[in-house]
Amino acid sequence: MITLPGIEPSMIANNLTPFEPTHPGSLIREELEERKLTQAKLAAQIGVSASLLNEVINGKRPVNTELALLLEAALNIPAHMLLDLQWAYNMQLAKSDTSLMSRLANIPQVAAIL
Repeated sequence: MITLPGIEPSMIANNLTPFEPTHPGSLIREELEERKLTQAKLAAQIGVSASLLNEVINGKRPVNTELALLLEAALNIPAHMLLDLQWAYNMQLAKSDTSLMSRLANIPQVAAIL
């Protein structure tokens, strides 16, 4: 988190949380459109089902390590970038879950600071 004297940290652009998290499928969709490549063709090229790829692109399934590596080989998008996007997406969804946040707030600190 970035802090500046006299400015509330939540008002600094780099600290803002997007209204809607960005699923890595959005990036994959944009790449396919830019390359004029169909989902079916990419799926066949990397050896996954077209339905799996479609679900990832539509944000219904996560990008896992294996798929990230396959996509890196085919599209030259670094696997770590797709996994970082997926991690950020997962974290933002979890942090917006009020039930989970309530449970977290009620967990007592049990570990001693060394």
